[in-house]
Amino acid sequence: MVEEEINGKMTLNQPAGHLEPDESLIDAVIRETQEETAWQFEPESLVGIYRWVHPVKKDTYIRYCFSGRVTQHDPEQPLDGDIHRALWLSLDDIRARQAQHRSPLVLQCFEDYLAGHRYSLSLLRN
Repeated sequence: MVEEEINGKMTLNQPAGHLEPDESLIDAVIRETQEETAWQFEPESLVGIYRWVHPVKKDTYIRYCFSGRVTQHDPEQPLDGDIHRALWLSLDDIRARQAQHRSPLVLQCFEDYLAGHRYSLSLLRN
């Protein structure tokens, strides 16, 4: 998990971001996780694809949630500017901090992972 500042408010989110030009989804999830947590991430499966409309701004967000494993940490690496820290939380802690979640998709991704949702990365094509 990451604590990030959004519009002056501290929020809790999974590492997330945007695609760079000519970047695959797999390359983006590896890069974004490294930039926001200083951990190297190896995606192993897709948990789900989610659509959420912000209730005030009416912006539509599409989230791809991946599961995998982390392999190496660089404690000296600076994190992205809006990220205050990366942290490991139990599911109980994540649920207890639901009011801080960036969106309802944060908890939904965990619930789907725990329900066994796993899809092959071969679904994703460039």
